[in-house]
Amino acid sequence: MNGNPTHSLHARFLTGLARSPGRPAIRTGTTTVSYAEACDVALHWAGALLAGQVNPPRAVGVLADKGPDAYLAILAALFTGATVVPLHPEIPVQRTRHMIQAAGVDAVIADGHGAAVLAGTGLSLPVLRTGTDPGSTRPAALSEPRWTQPGDIAYCLFTSGSTGTPKGVPITHGNLEHYFGWLDRRYDFGPGDVFSQILELNFDCAILELFAAWGSGGTVCTVPPLAYLNLPGFAAECGLSVWCSVPSVIGFTRKLGGLTPGALPTLRWSLFAGEALKCSDAADWQAAASGSIVENLYGPTELTLTVTGHRWSPEVSPGLAVNGVVPIGVLNAGHEYRLLALDGTFATTEGELCITGPQMATGYLDPADNAGRFLHYDRRTWYRTGDRVRVLANGELGYLGRMDSQVQVQGMRVELAEIDQAVRDCDQVQDAVTVTRPTDVGLELVVFYTGARIPASELARQLRLRLPEGMMPRAFLYMEEFPLNRNRKVDRIQLAATAAQPAP
Repeated sequence: MNGNPTHSLHARFLTGLARSPGRPAIRTGTTTVSYAEACDVALHWAGALLAGQVNPPRAVGVLADKGPDAYLAILAALFTGATVVPLHPEIPVQRTRHMIQAAGVDAVIADGHGAAVLAGTGLSLPVLRTGTDPGSTRPAALSEPRWTQPGDIAYCLFTSGSTGTPKGVPITHGNLEHYFGWLDRRYDFGPGDVFSQILELNFDCAILELFAAWGSGGTVCTVPPLAYLNLPGFAAECGLSVWCSVPSVIGFTRKLGGLTPGALPTLRWSLFAGEALKCSDAADWQAAASGSIVENLYGPTELTLTVTGHRWSPEVSPGLAVNGVVPIGVLNAGHEYRLLALDGTFATTEGELCITGPQMATGYLDPADNAGRFLHYDRRTWYRTGDRVRVLANGELGYLGRMDSQVQVQGMRVELAEIDQAVRDCDQVQDAVTVTRPTDVGLELVVFYTGARIPASELARQLRLRLPEGMMPRAFLYMEEFPLNRNRKVDRIQLAATAAQPAP
């Protein structure tokens, strides 16, 4: 296969290999895999995938629980020159079947769990089981990875499908080359850094975790769920220096006592993405990781990992915040944005964020899904993010919420994020999430909150000092903690379903 290593995502691993051949590329519990060992296994698995094939695989599914085998499988799939399709063994079998077929997967690397799931799909595909002794496939090992062109698809991820069938998002090596070029200029990562690996591999920011580490010669360190019981101890033992997670992890860590001032002294960088970052959470994390630079990153899957960034400042950021949410910042170099108003015209200060630039996917796997998501204007294509933003006084972008978080209640346009913040400002409330539920006379507002259990009448009294009557919630539901989905984001779908259930 013709190609150029400088354009290939897996060239970042080889950069790390050149810098740190004997250093650990992967660490999980007591298991450590050096760069040299990882390269050897990946080349053998890649060779096994290609052995005896008249046509090399176009797309390789990785169906494994996160950990060393899954990381090596992603690397091996890239080494074949194919598209990687990260899958999750806990996803319903029929959805997994749909994604495999939609992405054109024609070979799979699976662990034991993944192999059982694949069998349940009824699909007949070549399967390479992880844990295979590399020696048994040594004759088929590649001498070097196969290289790619910028327009070749590096990986394909699927949107959550919460509002319908999951949509496949193909991301090219060229998209990633631009992204990681930006990342290398922004951060001073090096061989001594140890990166947390928290996110599931079917979540796009997991690619950030892996290849930010490998491109710098650093170590990827898997963070198991039990680590949160004593995150300061785990971080100290592993020497974590770069943290990447969704913001919901902050509240979870706080609840377990892991955010005391100075509790995370080894961290140099703390990167949060995937959902809105509250100022209160950023401040608490900064206090615990006092030597760390905290950043709020934003980017839909269609815009390749993250496309804006704001560096947290305790002195400046709270004054820029909208509804207590940290700004999402400025666009990565080479990108432009437009704000789309509700009437379909372009606005100057507030509207739906539309972005174009070198990190943008050119469309979904199924072109029929492009309608309404990709906008053609000024001879260019723009991605409609579905997120509402405001241009702040310093030129950065402030996050207002999803377009569908602005709802009509009894004829009044209501911002759910504004209600969230008003409830958080009530005495003894830690956090709040507002959802809607249908009634015979339209939508009504329901608030879930954490902190102290407070009488509904007292919450309503405090809120009437902050909100007009039309924005008052009709129910307040206490929770010790919010449910989280697989990627540790607050599970708003589950909260909405709970709100819609009849009162006991």
